[in-house]
Amino acid sequence: MEKWTRIAHQPCLPMGKDGRLVTACEEHIRLSRTAATEGMVLLKNEGGVLPLKRGSKAAVFGKGQIDYVRGGGGSGEVTTSYTRNIYEGLKIKEAEGKLQVFDALSHFYEENVKQQYAQGKENGKTVEPAVPEDLLQAARRFTDTAVITICRFSGEGWDRKGIPGDGDFYLSPQEQAMVDAVTSAFPRVAVVLDVGGMVDSAWFKDNDRIQSVLLAWQAGIEGGLAVADILCGDVNPSGKLVDTFAGSFDDYPSSANFNESEDYVEYTEDIYVGYRYFETIPGAAEKVNYPFGYGLSYTSFAIEGVSAQLQEMNGVAQIVAQASVTNTGSMAGKEVVQLYYSAPQGKLGKPAKVLGAFAKTRCLQPGETQKVTLNLTVDSMASYDDTGKVAKSAYVMEAGEYAFHLGNSVRNTVELSYRYVEKEDRVTLQLQERVAPVLLKERMLSDGSYEALPVQPDCGIDMSPDFMEGKPPYKGNWAGDVVAQAVGEGAPAEKAMLIDVVNGKVTMEQFLAQLTNGQLIDLLCGQPNTGVANTFGMGNLPEYGVPNLMTADGPAGVRIRPSMGVCTTAWPCATLLACSWNPDIVYEVGAAGAREMKENNLGVWLTPAMNIHRSPLCGRNFEYYSEDPLIAGKMAAAKVNGIQSEHIGASVKHFACNNKETNRKASDSRVSERALREIYLKGFEIAVKEAQPWTLMTCYNLINGRYASEREDLLAGILREEWGFEGMVTTDWWNKAYQYKEIKAGNDLKMGSGDPDEVLAALKEGKVTRAEIETCAARILETIMKLD
Repeated sequence: MEKWTRIAHQPCLPMGKDGRLVTACEEHIRLSRTAATEGMVLLKNEGGVLPLKRGSKAAVFGKGQIDYVRGGGGSGEVTTSYTRNIYEGLKIKEAEGKLQVFDALSHFYEENVKQQYAQGKENGKTVEPAVPEDLLQAARRFTDTAVITICRFSGEGWDRKGIPGDGDFYLSPQEQAMVDAVTSAFPRVAVVLDVGGMVDSAWFKDNDRIQSVLLAWQAGIEGGLAVADILCGDVNPSGKLVDTFAGSFDDYPSSANFNESEDYVEYTEDIYVGYRYFETIPGAAEKVNYPFGYGLSYTSFAIEGVSAQLQEMNGVAQIVAQASVTNTGSMAGKEVVQLYYSAPQGKLGKPAKVLGAFAKTRCLQPGETQKVTLNLTVDSMASYDDTGKVAKSAYVMEAGEYAFHLGNSVRNTVELSYRYVEKEDRVTLQLQERVAPVLLKERMLSDGSYEALPVQPDCGIDMSPDFMEGKPPYKGNWAGDVVAQAVGEGAPAEKAMLIDVVNGKVTMEQFLAQLTNGQLIDLLCGQPNTGVANTFGMGNLPEYGVPNLMTADGPAGVRIRPSMGVCTTAWPCATLLACSWNPDIVYEVGAAGAREMKENNLGVWLTPAMNIHRSPLCGRNFEYYSEDPLIAGKMAAAKVNGIQSEHIGASVKHFACNNKETNRKASDSRVSERALREIYLKGFEIAVKEAQPWTLMTCYNLINGRYASEREDLLAGILREEWGFEGMVTTDWWNKAYQYKEIKAGNDLKMGSGDPDEVLAALKEGKVTRAEIETCAARILETIMKLD
């Protein structure tokens, strides 16, 4: 097949064996189910309630068993041929002789949810019905074991609620009544949480009437069967939390100002996000219900023979820690080994513990031992000094002892005897001030106090007057310009096509030189949909052999509108995948999704999304990985590498600080440069350096008073100069920034529609140069050239 034939060809050509489709094939659906079980977290398990014994009976309560939420809304939605809910999953186990389900109760919920759907209620937004007393008593006569299901739905463009009784972070009154009724009637109770983000855990943590809790997250197309796999013990849960579950919403340091204003968010907690806050700030530790890295198993493990030493590998100093992990229980399972470091407080102040490395074992049989090795680069423990307490605008290793802790959660560790010592303060990387705050008045220090930051005059938000939500792509008004504009110097003697650049017959510079200003500008704008696409394309200059390369959402599967008649695989949500602590399976998910992209003639998959879980209320947390940047970076890098192994482009997003959905296109994220570099940009840095994504998507929001897509210090400076990013940068769809300012900053493509007329006017006025436009066009074309 010739290059770009698949991109332009319709209908789609099957890529599977014997001419079968790979899209939503059995292999991919099995992988989705496997990945789902890998990341579900067992939070509580007392009295042997789970796993359900073979042949046991269970009564399943809660509309969540029917109203199953496989993923979030917006770009995370996926069109599938079916979704397996929890009741259906358990009935499959019943057919295998593993348990009996009290059908009359589940049929009550089936009928109730059906009625609510008919009344206009949407998936995940139904109301918990009251359980009829006679049905409750009949269920109790059937069994002494109850399973309670709770579901939640959230989506793009809106944030969750954190008010007690709101039925979002907290239980609704109807859910609480159901829980009270079930726990009063049944001596053995397990809970399944079908949720996309953090929820209240106080109602079950110390409740003796609830013995077991499975945090099932939102697990994709086969999520209900994956839940049944774990409840019945066919799979041993091995997920670990990638967020800290506090006692209440108010216990999170971001809660105080999350809803303070729609116009801005002040990141006053600074670097003390998640466990960095709870393990460091005085008085915060006792607010934790379930710590970062926590997760139970049906078996037990011993982590022994722990040691560490300093080694030099390829000229880089590394802390190399080793441990032996033994399955000391009676069931095969996996364990996650986590290495944390503690840096000296010094002048800058540090978190008490920071995750430095991790590894998941293979599935160990009872009595089996695996030796695990974890590597931590010494200089990765450096802190960024943004105010000059040690060395301004530099990463520094402060003098003192660096301690190490190894275990299976941030709380369950042993301190290693080895300590790394810095004899004096050392600069590991000298940089320059970039994306510094202008209106952040103060930030938290490690003792819980605050220090003042300099504040500059507010220049106000400058929004493009050409912004229009949902504006379709269009070509510029080039009447007269095509004729009047002489081609650039250095153009080839004969007309060149893009394939000539691929084959080395002409250079990119020569190819671009033959294009008019209008043609160049069009390349920097979103292009119309073709085939099954609905998020538009890029390129589309057929007279010069430039194909129209289509994009597709989203983080939980290849998103194709139902009207197209194509059903794809819905993968588990990103947070669940992160809770697997298994980059290998995330790589497999990326590669499988990429094959579905390619089969449907789509070229760039708009994933992974990897913003930090700063607050439990961010409506899009299900798309993101963790409160920790190392987890986010490693998982994103694995996803990107999997996608691009199939010669499909990944688009890492949203760069950066998109930690709130309310007024996301005009909200200013006010954050210190230190917190930016150590927390909110660090995951992106890891993904760029370990995977080199072909594209990266800027966020809607402003960062410290300016749109991210207009910040040269962020894109040309940090992203390209400091990190060595080689790919193309695109905006998020229909942002409010000026395109000519984005071009100057290094944001190459404006989606879903650009503003070509505005850019041409800016060119004529000298606000942007042809050379700057050519630079962006070249990066777009180089991305297209990477496709098959």
